[in-house]
Amino acid sequence: MIEEGKPLFLQIAEQIEDSILDGSLAEEAQAPSTNELAGFYRINPATAAKGVAMLTDKGVLYKRRGIGMFVATGAKDLLLGERRAAFADRYIDPLLTEARTLGLGTDDLAALLRERAAREPQTSPARQTEGKTPA
Repeated sequence: MIEEGKPLFLQIAEQIEDSILDGSLAEEAQAPSTNELAGFYRINPATAAKGVAMLTDKGVLYKRRGIGMFVATGAKDLLLGERRAAFADRYIDPLLTEARTLGLGTDDLAALLRERAAREPQTSPARQTEGKTPA
């Protein structure tokens, strides 16, 4: 689970985000505590707290005093919007630039996507949730 070269607190935040997006951590559900995260990943609790704080600052998590951290209402939509925008920046924009260079139009791209998607095996929901954070 832990990737070399990427800050641990970012990885913790991304794992929590992934759990929200795949539904294993529902809105208004209690999120894992920093101590649970630290124990699970065998990291310093301050590092886990930094990842949680990042999500709190974004409005994904909120604190109920004396109880713990919870997933905010609307967190899934917020995260989907962020990820879709990042996906477009990282993949779609360069794809469109290269397509223009090759003289491909949007219909050509759509046909290529359908063709390639038909070749790919579908991922089962059980495989999509492997390696997620403790809930």
